[in-house]
Amino acid sequence: MKVGMLYSRIRRDEKLLLSELRDRDHEIEKIDVRKQQFNISEPPAKFEGLDVVVDRCLATSRSVYATKFAAAYDVPVVNGPDVAEVCSDKVKNSLALVEAGVPTPNTDVAFTKDAALESIEDFGYPCVLKPVVGSWGRLMAKIDSRSAAEAILEHKETLGHYEHKIFYVQEFVDKPGRDIRVLAVDGDPIAAMVRSSDHWLTNAAKGAETNEFELDDRALELVEKASAAVGGGLLGIDLMEVGVSQSDTRNASGDEPRAEDYTVHEVNHTVEFKALNEVTDVDVPAAVVDWLESKAASESDAEVTA
Repeated sequence: MKVGMLYSRIRRDEKLLLSELRDRDHEIEKIDVRKQQFNISEPPAKFEGLDVVVDRCLATSRSVYATKFAAAYDVPVVNGPDVAEVCSDKVKNSLALVEAGVPTPNTDVAFTKDAALESIEDFGYPCVLKPVVGSWGRLMAKIDSRSAAEAILEHKETLGHYEHKIFYVQEFVDKPGRDIRVLAVDGDPIAAMVRSSDHWLTNAAKGAETNEFELDDRALELVEKASAAVGGGLLGIDLMEVGVSQSDTRNASGDEPRAEDYTVHEVNHTVEFKALNEVTDVDVPAAVVDWLESKAASESDAEVTA
């Protein structure tokens, strides 16, 4: 199998994948999107003979456009441009989840500061203001008062970029000091972990403590539905527990209590998995490459029968 990897920086996640691919004697073509030109008609030489392309771009804009070109060159790409477009935009992400009947936090989108302030007042305090594009918990704000809301909205309104004038206002979910990250391929979980923190943001990138998590039937159902909602592929699906207080995260016997339900707050298309690989007994990069091999094989079979 010849694998192309779209990237702008080789992080620990990419190193894990590359090491696993090399151990299996797969041919690798690394494609640095910062240096590559993408012609609208002629595929670059680096795309010749590729069985599959894996998108590991850091920047959302590069991810969306580079995967569009890969698809235009008739090279199977993980994840495809349609998936990237939905997952990279929180508005499209939320709409896709709702349309698929997946529980997700209630959200308003407004286009002016005054309209956003009205949404915030309707949700009550605290509530959350998020950028429509972003990751690692950056530029997210928990709003605890009207004065804080007015200051943050004014700041965003003057930042200049049009995306800051799309106000994504979301209810605050009182999660039990943690959330759940599931790495899944076409809705089938590889492994899951909880990310715990005293801070309201529980991203691993923000220093949250990570531990392996066993998914129950309801969580498995939502992972499958959330994956299908955005188009499937190699995804990071983030859930929050509903109905479990922070003091109840471990009972007297040491067992984890189960949530009454879950809400899916986000699906990520260029998912990081190094933290998950460190806390689970599952060989995560090996499982990902297993899936890539099956993906490339199925695409090859489809071409033969076409």
